[in-house]
Amino acid sequence: MGEASRYSQDGPDPSTLASARARLAADRADTLARAAALSRDFDGIVAANALIAVDDEHDPEGGTTAFERAHVASLMAQAREHLEELDRALERLEEGWYGQCEGCGRMIPPERLEIRPAATTCVTCARGGPRRQPPRA
Repeated sequence: MGEASRYSQDGPDPSTLASARARLAADRADTLARAAALSRDFDGIVAANALIAVDDEHDPEGGTTAFERAHVASLMAQAREHLEELDRALERLEEGWYGQCEGCGRMIPPERLEIRPAATTCVTCARGGPRRQPPRA
């Protein structure tokens, strides 16, 4: 099925799709760079702890080190999750479903997609508003 047949007449035009693809690619590159930096930070924390005998119970810095390690690990998990969201958005773009709300089936406003290019729902559905099943045939 061609791209034009997957979008309603109110669907994104080719320039909007090209812009979305560029935003998604830029966001993905930034997220990959952030994940790499976080990974280096995490490795640095682990390496620094390996050089000294850390006893979290008695070492006054042990709690701080554990917190830093947990914080960086959490940020790494968020970056991985965001990469997955971006990859799914790129798949929707390639399949012709990008910009269509997964909750109600209406087109997501371009302003929302500009701010959140990987958004899967319109503002109403994101707030938990009434939903209807999107047409996918």
